[in-house]
Amino acid sequence: MTDTASPSLPVDPEVEALHDLVLKSLDDDKAEEVVTIPLSGKSSIADHMVIASGRSTRQVAAMATKLAERIKRETGLIARIEGLPVADWVLIDAGDVVVHLFRPEVRSFYNLERMWAFGDDAAATPPGNA
Repeated sequence: MTDTASPSLPVDPEVEALHDLVLKSLDDDKAEEVVTIPLSGKSSIADHMVIASGRSTRQVAAMATKLAERIKRETGLIARIEGLPVADWVLIDAGDVVVHLFRPEVRSFYNLERMWAFGDDAAATPPGNA
């Protein structure tokens, strides 16, 4: 994966390790249409936003739960989770990386990729395509 952050901003290895952990966990759990939006220098909420889909509420809930457990086990961070009971849209806030997991039709409705594109065609890049 190529770094998509601005060349003038320093890259924090801990943030990148957390981002890589998130991407690996989602890949292991068969997440679909995984997209990373770099936020460093654009927003103070996080350095990366990751958006992915699951095929069902059960898969979305399982991915979110496993991801939070992996983050805690491997980094010691306690990620906050919102939306788990319904699992149409689950937010996992791991500090420097924020993850949105959706069922496909809910993702399409909210279209976060477009909202956070900042007018930059390259802002939302699938891993490996940057």
